[in-house]
Amino acid sequence: MQRVFEAIDPMKDVDGVHPTNLVNLVIREKEPLYMPCTAKGCLYIIQKYCPSVIGKRVVVVGQSMIVGSPLAYLLQNLDATVTSCNAMTRDLSAITREADILVISIGSPLFVRGDWIKPGALVVDVGTSFIPDMSSKSGRRLVGDVDFQEAVKVAGHITPVPGGVGPMTTAMLLENVFTAWKRTNFPMRIPYA
Repeated sequence: MQRVFEAIDPMKDVDGVHPTNLVNLVIREKEPLYMPCTAKGCLYIIQKYCPSVIGKRVVVVGQSMIVGSPLAYLLQNLDATVTSCNAMTRDLSAITREADILVISIGSPLFVRGDWIKPGALVVDVGTSFIPDMSSKSGRRLVGDVDFQEAVKVAGHITPVPGGVGPMTTAMLLENVFTAWKRTNFPMRIPYA
Protein backbone atom coordinates (compact mmCIF):
# COMPACT_ATOMS: atom_id res chain seq x y z
CA MET A 1 0.00 0.00 0.00
CA GLN A 2 2.88 2.36 0.80
CA ARG A 3 4.18 2.07 -2.77
CA VAL A 4 0.75 3.06 -4.08
CA PHE A 5 0.67 6.14 -1.83
CA GLU A 6 4.20 7.13 -2.91
CA ALA A 7 3.19 6.89 -6.58
CA ILE A 8 0.64 9.69 -6.14
CA ASP A 9 1.73 13.19 -7.13
CA PRO A 10 1.63 15.19 -3.83
CA MET A 11 0.07 18.11 -5.73
CA LYS A 12 -2.85 15.86 -6.72
CA ASP A 13 -3.11 13.93 -3.44
CA VAL A 14 -6.63 15.06 -2.53
CA ASP A 15 -6.92 12.13 -0.10
CA GLY A 16 -3.90 13.42 1.84
CA VAL A 17 -2.12 10.05 1.99
CA HIS A 18 1.18 10.80 0.21
CA PRO A 19 4.16 10.57 2.60
CA THR A 20 5.03 14.23 1.91
CA ASN A 21 1.60 15.36 3.10
CA LEU A 22 1.70 13.07 6.14
CA VAL A 23 5.20 14.19 7.14
CA ASN A 24 4.21 17.85 6.78
CA LEU A 25 1.26 17.11 9.04
CA VAL A 26 3.58 15.76 11.73
CA ILE A 27 6.12 18.58 11.69
CA ARG A 28 4.78 21.94 12.70
CA GLU A 29 6.98 24.00 10.39
CA LYS A 30 5.17 23.08 7.17
CA GLU A 31 1.51 22.80 6.22
CA PRO A 32 0.50 19.69 4.27
CA LEU A 33 -0.82 20.38 0.78
CA TYR A 34 -3.85 18.28 1.71
CA MET A 35 -5.03 16.70 4.95
CA PRO A 36 -6.59 13.22 5.03
CA CYS A 37 -10.31 13.83 4.47
CA THR A 38 -11.73 11.86 7.39
CA ALA A 39 -9.28 13.36 9.89
CA LYS A 40 -10.01 16.82 8.48
CA GLY A 41 -13.76 16.16 8.77
CA CYS A 42 -13.38 15.01 12.38
CA LEU A 43 -11.39 18.15 13.19
CA TYR A 44 -14.13 20.28 11.63
CA ILE A 45 -16.75 18.58 13.82
CA ILE A 46 -14.60 18.96 16.93
CA GLN A 47 -13.97 22.66 16.30
CA LYS A 48 -17.68 23.24 15.63
CA TYR A 49 -18.59 22.06 19.14
CA CYS A 50 -15.33 22.94 20.89
CA PRO A 51 -13.78 25.99 19.15
CA SER A 52 -10.66 25.85 21.33
CA VAL A 53 -9.06 22.51 22.11
CA ILE A 54 -6.15 24.09 24.00
CA GLY A 55 -5.53 21.98 27.10
CA LYS A 56 -8.49 19.69 26.40
CA ARG A 57 -7.97 16.01 27.11
CA VAL A 58 -8.52 14.18 23.82
CA VAL A 59 -8.45 10.41 23.47
CA VAL A 60 -8.14 9.00 19.95
CA VAL A 61 -8.83 5.27 19.76
CA GLY A 62 -7.49 3.95 16.47
CA GLN A 63 -4.14 4.64 14.86
CA SER A 64 -4.73 4.36 11.12
CA MET A 65 -2.82 6.61 8.74
CA ILE A 66 -6.03 8.11 7.35
CA VAL A 67 -7.89 8.88 10.59
CA GLY A 68 -6.38 8.22 14.03
CA SER A 69 -2.75 9.19 13.58
CA PRO A 70 -3.30 12.30 11.42
CA LEU A 71 -6.09 13.52 13.71
CA ALA A 72 -3.90 13.05 16.79
CA TYR A 73 -1.17 15.19 15.16
CA LEU A 74 -3.66 17.85 14.06
CA LEU A 75 -5.02 18.12 17.61
CA GLN A 76 -1.53 18.16 19.16
CA ASN A 77 -0.61 21.00 16.80
CA LEU A 78 -3.61 22.89 18.24
CA ASP A 79 -2.23 22.30 21.79
CA ALA A 80 -4.73 19.66 22.88
CA THR A 81 -3.49 16.98 25.27
CA VAL A 82 -3.82 13.87 23.12
CA THR A 83 -3.69 10.23 24.17
CA SER A 84 -3.54 7.79 21.25
CA CYS A 85 -4.84 4.28 21.93
CA ASN A 86 -5.93 1.14 20.13
CA ALA A 87 -8.42 -1.63 20.86
CA MET A 88 -5.75 -3.57 22.77
CA THR A 89 -4.78 -0.72 25.12
CA ARG A 90 -4.91 -1.90 28.74
CA ASP A 91 -7.75 -0.47 30.82
CA LEU A 92 -9.03 1.45 27.80
CA SER A 93 -12.34 2.32 29.46
CA ALA A 94 -10.53 4.16 32.28
CA ILE A 95 -8.60 6.19 29.69
CA THR A 96 -11.69 7.05 27.62
CA ARG A 97 -13.57 8.16 30.77
CA GLU A 98 -11.00 10.97 31.18
CA ALA A 99 -11.59 12.39 27.70
CA ASP A 100 -13.22 15.76 27.12
CA ILE A 101 -13.21 14.71 23.46
CA LEU A 102 -13.32 11.05 22.45
CA VAL A 103 -12.69 9.95 18.87
CA ILE A 104 -13.04 6.27 18.05
CA SER A 105 -12.10 4.66 14.76
CA ILE A 106 -11.34 0.95 15.14
CA GLY A 107 -14.07 -0.80 13.15
CA SER A 108 -15.51 -2.76 16.09
CA PRO A 109 -19.28 -2.41 16.27
CA LEU A 110 -20.70 -1.01 19.52
CA PHE A 111 -17.29 -1.34 21.20
CA VAL A 112 -17.53 1.75 23.43
CA ARG A 113 -20.28 1.58 26.04
CA GLY A 114 -21.97 4.49 27.75
CA ASP A 115 -20.04 3.98 30.99
CA TRP A 116 -16.77 4.48 29.07
CA ILE A 117 -17.66 8.13 28.41
CA LYS A 118 -17.07 11.15 30.61
CA PRO A 119 -20.36 12.99 31.22
CA GLY A 120 -20.67 15.92 28.81
CA ALA A 121 -17.86 14.73 26.52
CA LEU A 122 -17.85 15.28 22.77
CA VAL A 123 -17.86 11.85 21.09
CA VAL A 124 -16.86 11.49 17.42
CA ASP A 125 -17.70 8.00 16.16
CA VAL A 126 -15.82 7.26 12.94
CA GLY A 127 -16.50 3.51 12.83
CA THR A 128 -18.92 1.86 10.42
CA SER A 129 -19.87 -1.79 10.68
CA PHE A 130 -22.90 -3.86 9.83
CA ILE A 131 -24.56 -5.98 12.50
CA PRO A 132 -27.42 -8.47 12.06
CA ASP A 133 -30.86 -6.90 12.41
CA MET A 134 -33.80 -9.07 11.41
CA SER A 135 -36.19 -6.10 11.77
CA SER A 136 -34.61 -4.38 8.76
CA LYS A 137 -35.36 -5.30 5.15
CA SER A 138 -31.72 -6.21 4.44
CA GLY A 139 -31.33 -8.20 7.66
CA ARG A 140 -28.54 -5.94 8.87
CA ARG A 141 -28.00 -2.45 10.27
CA LEU A 142 -25.12 0.03 10.05
CA VAL A 143 -23.67 1.01 13.44
CA GLY A 144 -20.57 2.77 14.73
CA ASP A 145 -17.86 1.85 17.19
CA VAL A 146 -19.90 3.51 19.95
CA ASP A 147 -23.12 2.12 21.39
CA PHE A 148 -25.15 5.19 20.47
CA GLN A 149 -28.19 4.31 22.61
CA GLU A 150 -26.04 4.19 25.75
CA ALA A 151 -23.64 7.00 24.82
CA VAL A 152 -26.28 9.57 23.93
CA LYS A 153 -27.43 9.52 27.57
CA VAL A 154 -23.95 10.53 28.79
CA ALA A 155 -22.24 12.51 26.03
CA GLY A 156 -22.69 16.24 25.60
CA HIS A 157 -22.52 15.79 21.82
CA ILE A 158 -22.17 12.65 19.72
CA THR A 159 -21.97 11.98 15.99
CA PRO A 160 -24.49 9.46 14.67
CA VAL A 161 -23.71 6.50 12.42
CA PRO A 162 -24.73 6.78 9.67
CA GLY A 163 -24.91 10.49 8.97
CA GLY A 164 -22.10 11.89 11.10
CA VAL A 165 -18.48 11.66 10.02
CA GLY A 166 -19.23 10.10 6.60
CA PRO A 167 -20.83 13.20 5.07
CA MET A 168 -18.03 15.34 6.55
CA THR A 169 -15.45 13.11 4.87
CA THR A 170 -17.20 13.62 1.55
CA ALA A 171 -17.36 17.39 2.11
CA MET A 172 -13.63 17.54 2.93
CA LEU A 173 -12.79 15.50 -0.17
CA LEU A 174 -14.77 17.97 -2.28
CA GLU A 175 -12.94 20.85 -0.58
CA ASN A 176 -9.58 19.20 -1.34
CA VAL A 177 -10.60 18.61 -4.97
CA PHE A 178 -11.60 22.26 -5.32
CA THR A 179 -8.28 23.33 -3.79
CA ALA A 180 -6.43 21.07 -6.24
CA TRP A 181 -8.39 22.60 -9.13
CA LYS A 182 -7.48 26.11 -7.98
CA ARG A 183 -3.80 25.16 -7.63
CA THR A 184 -3.82 23.69 -11.14
CA ASN A 185 -5.70 26.51 -12.84
CA PHE A 186 -4.45 29.49 -10.85
CA PRO A 187 -0.90 28.62 -9.75
CA MET A 188 0.92 31.09 -7.56
CA ARG A 189 3.41 33.18 -9.45
CA ILE A 190 6.75 32.99 -7.70
CA PRO A 191 8.97 36.01 -8.39
CA TYR A 192 12.46 35.37 -9.71
CA ALA A 193 15.30 35.97 -7.26
